[in-house]
Amino acid sequence: MVSTENRANPELLAGQLHSAVVHLLRSVRKADQSSGLNAPRLSALSVIVFAGPVTLGELAAAEQVRPPTMTRIVQALEEQGLVSKRIDETDRRNVRLSATIKGQRRMIQARRKRTQALVRRIGLLSSREQSILGGLIDVLAKLTGKQ
Repeated sequence: MVSTENRANPELLAGQLHSAVVHLLRSVRKADQSSGLNAPRLSALSVIVFAGPVTLGELAAAEQVRPPTMTRIVQALEEQGLVSKRIDETDRRNVRLSATIKGQRRMIQARRKRTQALVRRIGLLSSREQSILGGLIDVLAKLTGKQ
């Protein structure tokens, strides 16, 4: 719980927010295990499904890893039939990564399970707490620039 005195201290708030978000994500990440993908592969697949088609460089930048690391991740996804590569029609030097139907289904199923884990937790909150959470989501969107 954030005490009243901590609300006016951005440094304390930042630490508490970081800790709370990390713990929340860890707790729902357990739902990802049924996807059959490790966290880096599932995260890369998510970017490809929801922001694709993307180049390897764009994907590496989005995931904040070096291109050789992303190459290995993409190869594994491709071997599992979750991602396909196509030559970029506007710049034939680039390859665009797209999710296959199988990849889209896997990602949507994994996202649904993670969301269901959150739904169960949110259902334990009071109506007032759920309302506060709704306002907090708006604030988090503002912090991330996704408003």
